[in-house]
Amino acid sequence: MSSDKPLWTPSADSIATAPLAAFRQAAQERAAREFTTYADLHRWSVEDRQAFWELVWDFCDVIGEKGATVLADAEMMPGARFFPEARLNFAENLLVRTGSAEAVVFRGENKVERRLSWDELHGLVSRLQQLFITLGIRAGDRIAAMMPNMPETIAAMLATASLGAVWSSCSPDFGEQGVLDRFGQIEPAIFIVPDGYWYNGKAMEVAAKVAAVVEKMPTVKKVLVVDYLGTSTDVADTIDTAEAFSDALQPFAIRPVTFERLSFAHPLYILFSSGTTGIPKCIVHSAGGTLLQHVKELRLHAGAMKGDRFFYFTTCGWMMWNWLVSGLSCGATLLLYDGSPFYPDGNALFDYADAEGMTHFGTSAKFIDSVRKAGLRPITSHNLSSVRTISSTGSPLSPEDFRFVYDEIKHDVHLASISGGTDIVSCFVLGVPTEPVWSGEIQGAGLGMAVDVWDDEGKPLARGKGELICTRAFPSMPVGFWNDPDGAKYHSAYFGRFDNIWCHGDFAEWTDHGGIVIHGRSDATLNPGGVRIGTAEIYNQVEQMPEVAEAICIGQEFDGDVRVVLFVRLAEGMVLDEDLEKRIKAKIRAGASPRHVPARIVTVADIPRTKSGKITELAVRDIVHGRPVKNKEALANPQALELFKNRPELQN
Repeated sequence: MSSDKPLWTPSADSIATAPLAAFRQAAQERAAREFTTYADLHRWSVEDRQAFWELVWDFCDVIGEKGATVLADAEMMPGARFFPEARLNFAENLLVRTGSAEAVVFRGENKVERRLSWDELHGLVSRLQQLFITLGIRAGDRIAAMMPNMPETIAAMLATASLGAVWSSCSPDFGEQGVLDRFGQIEPAIFIVPDGYWYNGKAMEVAAKVAAVVEKMPTVKKVLVVDYLGTSTDVADTIDTAEAFSDALQPFAIRPVTFERLSFAHPLYILFSSGTTGIPKCIVHSAGGTLLQHVKELRLHAGAMKGDRFFYFTTCGWMMWNWLVSGLSCGATLLLYDGSPFYPDGNALFDYADAEGMTHFGTSAKFIDSVRKAGLRPITSHNLSSVRTISSTGSPLSPEDFRFVYDEIKHDVHLASISGGTDIVSCFVLGVPTEPVWSGEIQGAGLGMAVDVWDDEGKPLARGKGELICTRAFPSMPVGFWNDPDGAKYHSAYFGRFDNIWCHGDFAEWTDHGGIVIHGRSDATLNPGGVRIGTAEIYNQVEQMPEVAEAICIGQEFDGDVRVVLFVRLAEGMVLDEDLEKRIKAKIRAGASPRHVPARIVTVADIPRTKSGKITELAVRDIVHGRPVKNKEALANPQALELFKNRPELQN
């Protein structure tokens, strides 16, 4: 897993000016010892969690009463309590600036642009807060939004958090049942929706879906319809409890926002698992844990600072939206985009980066791979001089795509592949701006995160592939699952494998440079002949081939064993003939190992993926084995599953 030289090495100046460098100096003073490397600093951060997390609070200027105790019941997982005496408000820590500087910039696929200053954002939050109070919203009540990634969504979340109410969101492309499977469980009092949205050049109306959902959510006392297509009043008129967003705010004048300071563990967000193996789990995240983890990651690992222009391409149904919004806590301007990143071509996000002086460009590994396969060369077509960091997540970024970023997007940039999840609304492993970037590797474990790789017997693996685990509690562990009073579902999800150890469900491996490689989800690993193989290892090889647009791999139970089956969506005009099949197998054999070579290669016209763009290996595996897929509503293209059913190529 070693290569001759890194793809990128930070300059002495960028190291010196990174917030992480100042934090390391502060940590040395607090610990009264020297940390010569990032590994030294990380080791201290997990060995002395009390000192580390208190320093994060102080260094990142968290607003609130800290209390005398940093960590109680430290060795319990779950059960550890961070800052048990603290009082804070999440929204107060995001609305940190005032004035005429831009807080939020929005660009829609239809080229609509809007800009909100910090004062205008405060004003919108103020009016929403007053509206929510008038509607009887109190701490602990739920407000749900099926919204595009636009300024009103952020303001509504901040107003919700300001009162200690609980926010939950999804994107407007979810089907009726997908929305009900999520929000129906948490019984929201207010439901915020758009009059429609734009995608791939088309205006998508949602009125009928909203009406159907509201009819089955009796707890909703008010539906607020945000204008995007220019029909919010018309949509509101079709639902008894609905009102156009602008009309509902009309009675309220701007006044200072008030902030309800509550406990560190007070619920802030409810996020949902992908739901491809059953009804989505409702994961409850705390205000304090989310805040502390996000300010650590954004300031120290992403290097975000006041005045930066911070972008992540995400919908409101993906945890990266929650991560993006926390960029306000750094005093950064949020750059929002809603729509298809490939309409009318693959340049939309790079155009946006140029136009707005973007400093942080966040996207998915799938987007980077698609840009490469489209033959685009942003390094020659765009001026990306402002971009310091490119972040990638959602699935493992292949070595080929690491190289593509440096060859064809920007030479001098910090490429931060990051991995964590909805489960922790943050990252276990991510970028380290003061360290080199090596091809195919995530740079390291996050500060304060006692990450390791274990074998099936629970022994640490310095080399080789195993389970990604975390041995010590951290602030952004969920408060619990909604409607799980005894915590049984929560415990089963993360602690059933190893007692008192968080088992994340990723198949991972340490590298020679102290970095980490994620080989895919543990429950999607392949086991031919009893040897575990990560699916990402196969994708990294086959998706380098220009003939293959994308692939998905499963293990098929066959003849008393498991055989590897590779489904490929070929590039336009390509045919899977005997020659191509031989070349695919040769590529996998040479680049991975003979064990990785699929027993069957099958062409498909489409590959199913979740709303956040992740391919769904478990759903394909179920279809191939004749088992029902429990929740097709979680998929962006559920019709694609039919392409995998009863394939004659897999019958012998």
